Amino acid sequence: MEGVRKVFLVAVVLLTLAGAVGCYPVLKKEAQRPEEALRQVRFLSHPFRDDLDSESLTLAVRRNLEYLDRLNPETVFHYGPHDFTIQQVRESQEVFLDLLSKGLDAGQLSREIRKKFRVYRATGRAGDTRVLFTGYYEPMYEGSLAPDETFRYPLYRPPDDLMRIDLSLFSEKFKGENIVARIEGKKILPYYSRYQIEAERVLEGKDLEIAWLKDPLDVAFLHIQGSGKLRLPGGRDLLVHYQASNGRPYRSIGRYMIEKGFLAREEMSMQAIRKYLTENPEVLDEVLNYNPSYVFFRQVENGPLGSLGVLLTPGRSVALDSKIFPKGALGFISCQKPLVNDQGDIIGWTKFSRFVLNQDSGGAIKGAGRADIFWGSGPYAELAAGHLQHEGDLYILIKKP
Repeated sequence: MEGVRKVFLVAVVLLTLAGAVGCYPVLKKEAQRPEEALRQVRFLSHPFRDDLDSESLTLAVRRNLEYLDRLNPETVFHYGPHDFTIQQVRESQEVFLDLLSKGLDAGQLSREIRKKFRVYRATGRAGDTRVLFTGYYEPMYEGSLAPDETFRYPLYRPPDDLMRIDLSLFSEKFKGENIVARIEGKKILPYYSRYQIEAERVLEGKDLEIAWLKDPLDVAFLHIQGSGKLRLPGGRDLLVHYQASNGRPYRSIGRYMIEKGFLAREEMSMQAIRKYLTENPEVLDEVLNYNPSYVFFRQVENGPLGSLGVLLTPGRSVALDSKIFPKGALGFISCQKPLVNDQGDIIGWTKFSRFVLNQDSGGAIKGAGRADIFWGSGPYAELAAGHLQHEGDLYILIKKP
């Protein structure tokens, strides 16, 4: 879900799952261009083994084809150093769907992919050839369409004075660059920060409220996740989705809490943040307002939606940096997922691998070494999203020309 994606990550666990054969050059600086984000690989030492059902993968690919059908036929996608037309991308995913329909086992599917597809590996973070995976999910919180003593914390729709300015209109050197601003008299100013909106209440009385929540932490985590469900009095659900942000840079409240000594690195998770701030309300505003970014929502009929405008598929949709990775690309990941007991506690982590689709983006998901997995909704999704901070491998696939 586009918008501010969480960066609670601080500690990482190294995986031992084999990647592509050979040595991978370490990036000296963060990838800035598509050709720096992906490198073609010739051979993988492990099969394309998928831990999920083929029905969810088929659904995710079909939703992806709907996105491709909406694009200009002249659209070109950058897969590392190589360019592919939208027709090539579409044909590639149709061929992949055909392979899925044959009911091949992992070995057979791997052989077919190696024959028919190019495989690219994400170059990772600067100084590290691997990708740091985090997760997100669709939360559900209690909400109300009218404020009262219980429901006091609003979700806002985008204000009328919020504007996005395309800087490329002023100079070619700013191609692809935008700023979010407001006009005050004859001045163009940055849009209001979270502190100004929450503490100084600069948007109050402008009739921008979509709904009200019980807890300011619910609001903050909904901003981080980008969309969710609100359970209204009477049992009806209201779906809300990211619409815009104030353009301020995202600053990790998790990292801030570690620096201040509120939490230790090894215990960091979304759940740990909520627990600490609930038990220590005197630092709540300080921590939340450390992050100046603020998200505005819209009501939707179906969700959750990714930045491509398609419904996200649990476990199959991922968020990547849209500036350097091709939107709607078919991918393959290897990482770890939590093992949970009957009491809902994590008792360990296990390796997994699966095919995914690049169907989302996020303000904190930047560079060739970051990926965010959409886990869906429910207790396991919340647990996985809140605790996943593991390194793994990301591959992007497209049919050979």
